[in-house]
Amino acid sequence: MPRLVGPQGEMRLTELKWKSAVAGFGSVRVNQSAGGTPLRIDGEEVAYGIGTHANSVIAYDLPPGFDRFRARAGLDNGGTDQGNCGDEASVQFLVYTAAPPALPGMAESGSHQPADALAGLEVGLGMTASLFAAEPQLRSPSNIDIDHRGRVWVCEVVNYRSHNGERVEGDRILILEDSDGDGLCDQEKVFYQGNDINSPHGICVLGRHVIVSAGDQVQVFTDTDGDDRPDEKQVLFRGISGTQHDHGIHAFTFGPDGKLYFNFGNEGRQIKDAQGNPIVDQAGNVVENRRQPYQEGMVFRCNLDGSDFETLAWNFRNNWMVTVDSYGNIWQSDNDDDGNRGCRINYVMEFGNYGYKDELTGAGWQSPRTGMSDEIAKRHWHSNDPGVVPNLLNTGAGSPTGITVYEGDLFPMFRGDLIHCDAGPNVCRAYLVASEGAGYTAKIRDILTGTHDKWFRPSDVKVAPDGSLIIADWYDPGVGGHGMGDVDRGRLFRITPRRGSVQYTVPKFDFASAGGSVEALKSPNYATRALAWQSLHAMGPDAAAELEKLAASENPIYRARALWLLGKIEGRGFQTVSEAIADKDQNIRIVGIRLARQLGMQVDRYAAMVEKDPSSAVRRELAIALRDSESPQAATIWATLAMQYDGQDRWYLEALGIGAGNGHADAFFDAWLAAAGDGWNTPAGREIVWRSRAAKAPGLLVKILQDPATPAEQHDHFMRAFDFHEGAAKDAALQALLGL
Repeated sequence: MPRLVGPQGEMRLTELKWKSAVAGFGSVRVNQSAGGTPLRIDGEEVAYGIGTHANSVIAYDLPPGFDRFRARAGLDNGGTDQGNCGDEASVQFLVYTAAPPALPGMAESGSHQPADALAGLEVGLGMTASLFAAEPQLRSPSNIDIDHRGRVWVCEVVNYRSHNGERVEGDRILILEDSDGDGLCDQEKVFYQGNDINSPHGICVLGRHVIVSAGDQVQVFTDTDGDDRPDEKQVLFRGISGTQHDHGIHAFTFGPDGKLYFNFGNEGRQIKDAQGNPIVDQAGNVVENRRQPYQEGMVFRCNLDGSDFETLAWNFRNNWMVTVDSYGNIWQSDNDDDGNRGCRINYVMEFGNYGYKDELTGAGWQSPRTGMSDEIAKRHWHSNDPGVVPNLLNTGAGSPTGITVYEGDLFPMFRGDLIHCDAGPNVCRAYLVASEGAGYTAKIRDILTGTHDKWFRPSDVKVAPDGSLIIADWYDPGVGGHGMGDVDRGRLFRITPRRGSVQYTVPKFDFASAGGSVEALKSPNYATRALAWQSLHAMGPDAAAELEKLAASENPIYRARALWLLGKIEGRGFQTVSEAIADKDQNIRIVGIRLARQLGMQVDRYAAMVEKDPSSAVRRELAIALRDSESPQAATIWATLAMQYDGQDRWYLEALGIGAGNGHADAFFDAWLAAAGDGWNTPAGREIVWRSRAAKAPGLLVKILQDPATPAEQHDHFMRAFDFHEGAAKDAALQALLGL
């Protein structure tokens, strides 16, 4: 309860407006915590006070007649209830009569001005950073895209949460351009402004079409005459929950297969078509979070017109943005329940459950259950449950945001890797991805870090046509989802090689010719590749000769891009699939299987060529393809794949489980038991039983638990599997286990 005392009596400090207030997280608030909740210390309400988050500096010009300051400081329950807050001894409360020294959370120069923007940032080895644009050119960028001309399109946010309505004309989509190629933005224009896009969280530029994700809908703006103003506006999807919430709808990405990939967080809840009708996806399920089977955050894929809608994965918390590489691998980040150091990066295995809530009951991660991990991160994502796909990487505490795949030549050390922003720890990173078994591993390499300026809040990163990186900076004392502390600032930084030129040279392509479009298809920039893909796809057989040349490239990324297009030329499907699955590179063989699925090709036409592939990642993809197969050979193929499981690779095990879904569990399990015979009870076989949802699995779980060779410390592991079965077979198995 802060107050001033002196000859004039006593005045509550909360009655006086501060001169400036900076918080390391959230906002400085009167009579509320930094997160906007009522002030409470040790469970008791505080009559009046100021809530802020370390590191924080609050400055006042004091009125005359007061010469003493009195206050009681304490840790608010908004922080301590999260379980990871420090104790009183770890917090300092200091009072100054003059400007304090610079603290973490302030720029190295103590300034928040654009001229000092680089002073508080640390640039990764071998790279240099330059300021491409800053306020007043833009404010609070939540998401960006870069078109084939090298222009940066910005979702500019002001009307967000507590600030909603401050910009009465509505939020804006900006186009920022470096017209003279010197690496600095010198032209800015408003593409669109309106209250129908307030708090836009995603933008995807596909030539004259621009997809904007905002509020409860996704809109497509079309510029038919090329004047950088939309002439048409149409709703693609609507009815999405999470308006004015960062856990709602997010950005779209154009994939190498010509499809759109996107996601929403756990406040999105459902999605409807342009007319407001619930969407029934390709699996025959209504897309909503009612555990039938989908729940929480989800990942989607569809055609450019919204047709052939697929739900690819689910049970995320706030999967901010999805990206896809040239092989069709899908990647995203996900935010934990704040404060639990459980943020993660995911490889999105199609049809995978990712464990934020209990698969069957929807219970939260803190609810007691058999086999619960002692590690918070594993407990948080139900990682010990059968049917949960493992995480690629745990990144600890944070507020993960934009992500992309780098497939350019300017930074060869990042080719094929993920580039990702995390606004919480003030960093843009690369994740150096490597194959391991049926899954992946990743190492972290920092690119740009707010080491001395904790207002640096990277919200998105994209690859420019020249291969450089553009990083959007929300620039705020806190992370946007918890309230904006600043609505007037925002920056774009450009990353180039340390010894290279900062000149911004954008290649030009002839999209009207097959040769020119193939050259454009090699671009590291997604928007350029999207235009090239659409041009080549429209040419059909007339583009085949040029695409065949690219498909013969030594660069597997180029081969993959060409094969996706060749396979979708009428009459070329099976030929292209056969070429792909005979390739020396495992990633191209994976492309072949994915292409076959998109073409509706039955697995028995190609399974013999890959069912014993030396790469478990290729076999993983074949297992997933069995999920929707109607082939009479599917069960035998699955058994062949299951017999190659090593008992250790969780990615492979979950792929087997996914492939046996959609009504195949009993038939596939029976085929495996027939193949394994009396030798099923091996370390690998016991894990297949643990993961299976077949009716015979509970009986075998009993045998495993009663086997003296099963270590006691594994009993909870196998007991947990019973929770994912129901019916008479489960009941009989449990009675047998109890000796009844």
